[in-house]
Amino acid sequence: MIIESEHFRAALQQTPFHPRVAAATTTEEWANWNGYMVPREVDNLSAEYFAVRSGCSVMDLTPMEKYRISGPDARAYVDRLVTRDLSKLEPGRVTYVVWCDDEGKVIDDGTLFQFAKNDYRLCAQHHQLDWLELSASGFDVQIDLETHEVAALAVQGPTSCSVLAGAGIRELEKLKPFDVAERHWGDRSLTVSRTGYTGDLGYELWVDPADALALWDALFDVRDRYNVRAIGLSALEMVRIEAGLIMPGFDFNTADNTIRNGFARSPYEVGLGWAVHPEKGHFTGRRALVEERKRPLRRYLAKIVVAGNKPVGAAFLHEGKRGRQVGEIKCATWSPVLKANLALADLQCRKGQLPSDPWARAEYQRELKWMSDWAQCRIAKGAFYNPEHRNATPPAAF
Repeated sequence: MIIESEHFRAALQQTPFHPRVAAATTTEEWANWNGYMVPREVDNLSAEYFAVRSGCSVMDLTPMEKYRISGPDARAYVDRLVTRDLSKLEPGRVTYVVWCDDEGKVIDDGTLFQFAKNDYRLCAQHHQLDWLELSASGFDVQIDLETHEVAALAVQGPTSCSVLAGAGIRELEKLKPFDVAERHWGDRSLTVSRTGYTGDLGYELWVDPADALALWDALFDVRDRYNVRAIGLSALEMVRIEAGLIMPGFDFNTADNTIRNGFARSPYEVGLGWAVHPEKGHFTGRRALVEERKRPLRRYLAKIVVAGNKPVGAAFLHEGKRGRQVGEIKCATWSPVLKANLALADLQCRKGQLPSDPWARAEYQRELKWMSDWAQCRIAKGAFYNPEHRNATPPAAF
C-alpha cells in the first residue's frame, strides 16, 4: 500500500491529452514538467522542428502553472506584483510580465490574461502559489490554482490558423497578437489566445479537461490536408532559442531557487529591462531596480551567434581567442532555418559594456573522439528568427 504522504512514490501525473500523446509517441523519452509526464521527442525531432517552422505543431501545455486571480483588488494586486505598467491592459488582451523579490531579482516570468474587470489568469513556468499568496497580504483578492482544471494546447506554425479553421474553430482571423477570446467548435466552447513560445504564428487553446480528447482529434482529423504534428520539449527548446526567448531556472537562476548571494539575476541582467517601468509607481523590487539602473551593468544574458557548424552546447566564453574568461553559454541550438549556431550566454560587462570580441571554447565529439576548438562569436540584437507572418493579421490562408 502506498502511503499518501510518501509523495516520492507517486507516479507522474498524466494530462487529459496523454492517451493521444502516448499513442503518437515512438521514442518513449519522457520528462517531468511540473509533476506531469511529457515527451521530450514524440517521434522525430527534425520533423517536429519543421512542423513549427513550415506547418503546424501541437504541443500539450497543460503542465504550465495557471492561476486565476479575481476579486475587488485584483487589478491593484497584479499591478503591485509585476514590474510592467499595466495601464493599457484591458479585457480580451494578454501581456508578458515578470515579477521580482524585494531585491529586484527575477522570481519568474509569464503571461497575464485579462478576461474581465478584476478577472485575470497568470501563467508561469514554475510553481508560484506560495509567492502569489504572500504577495496578496492586504488585498481583497482570491487566487485559485487552475493548472489541473484547465487543459491547454499550443498550436503553432504558419498554417496554424488554417488548421484551427479546418478543425471547426472559426473567427480567428481578426485576433491580433496577444488577443484572447471565447470561441466555439461544434457545441463546445474554448478560450483561444494568439500567444506562444515559438516565435512563429500560433495560438494557445484553453479547454475543459473533459473536452481535451475531442479537441485533439478535431485538430488531427485535418492532417491529410496539413502537416499537423505533435511535438515535445526538444523541438520547443530549438524554436524558443531561435526566437530569443528566455527560460527562468534554465538560462539563469531565479531568486526563489538561489542559495548563494550574487547568483540571482535582475530583469536588466537577463534582457527584460523593457518590461520594467519604475515610473508606474510601487511594485515589489522597485526600489532595488531604481538603484540598479544608476549603476553600470555587471552581467547580461546576451544572444550570440557562434561561428561554424560545430555544436557548442555548454561552453566557456573568453575575451579574444584564449583570452580571459568572460562568461558561459547557457543554452544553444543549431538552427536549420538560419543555418547557424545560436545561443544565449551569460556575459560579464566592463563598465557596463559587453565583451567586444567573444570566443567560445567548444568541446565536441566526432566518431567517439572528443575534440576542442575555438569559435568566434557575434552578439546579436533582437530575435534571431522573426518572420513577417508571425504578426500578420489576418494570417495567410492555406
